[in-house]
Amino acid sequence: MKIQFAPTDLPLTRRLQMASVLQWVFSFLGLAPCCIMMFFVLMFTRFWLISVLYAWWFFVDWETPSKGGRRFHFLCHLRVWDYMRDYFPVKLVKTADLDPGKNYILGFHPHGVLVAGAFINFCTYATGFRKLFPGLDSFLLMLPLWFRAPFFRDYIMMAGLIPSDKESASYVLRRQGGGNAVVIAVGGAPEALDARPGAFTILLANKKGFVKLAMEHGAHLVPVFSFGENELFDQVGNPRGTCLRWIQDKLQSIMGISLPLFHARGIFQYSFGVIPYRKPINTVVGRPIRVEKNEKPTEEELDALHQLYTEELSQLFEEHKGKYGVPEDQHLSFV
Repeated sequence: MKIQFAPTDLPLTRRLQMASVLQWVFSFLGLAPCCIMMFFVLMFTRFWLISVLYAWWFFVDWETPSKGGRRFHFLCHLRVWDYMRDYFPVKLVKTADLDPGKNYILGFHPHGVLVAGAFINFCTYATGFRKLFPGLDSFLLMLPLWFRAPFFRDYIMMAGLIPSDKESASYVLRRQGGGNAVVIAVGGAPEALDARPGAFTILLANKKGFVKLAMEHGAHLVPVFSFGENELFDQVGNPRGTCLRWIQDKLQSIMGISLPLFHARGIFQYSFGVIPYRKPINTVVGRPIRVEKNEKPTEEELDALHQLYTEELSQLFEEHKGKYGVPEDQHLSFV
């Protein structure tokens, strides 16, 4: 395989953009295991007291992730996120106003491999979410597993991440006065296994939990489609029915996380590695779907709202796909 090396005379700005994405990829793929290892290693050194004190803090602070987390606004404003935004680049597109007096569930599609668009748009202020939607605070849901990792849990909470369980989402949506937007990557970890350039497969047909959650709390639903999310990485072929896909699905059902075999470019060369390609991400926030509070919806009511959401998402995609290089004959495939 011929290796294409990066030029040695790249501007400093480009290098800083690469560094910002590198630290983000490391945070997603390696920081949690490193934090767990550090916690246990410290127990056998003269710095054992750090682990002991943190264990006490972990116990006292156990419920914080499920009660809105602990966002640090200064972290969301850091310059590093601006460099990460410009690496792709990432743009947040508004199509309608969202009343800050209401609570919302934003359904994010597609998941992609590492949900880059969701993170940069809703966990940082680099793309102007708070300016486009004044009065709204966004909370991105993440697998509860990561909130059990010592030290790492505190880091992700500072960015506005909360566990992806009903208890955590309900706590935010119960807040009086509105102004809260829970962001759910509806397809979840399984959808990451279908994330590859040119793919528009959306896991939604049997995903009704978020719709029921919206009805129980009277939170308006907002479809969000992130054009370019699946273009960031290539993935080893794993069609449904193959041995590899069976293994991936089995591991996902056991561990709760998916293991896509993805690759893209490296730090100093463009031929292989796990750094995402420089592909534009345009995250389009659709029109809100009004939802009346109904704590015990019937199956028919649930299906009707789910169908309406599916139609709105499809329409959002059709209205904007031409602007972002999607062929006219390409449509969403719901599974």
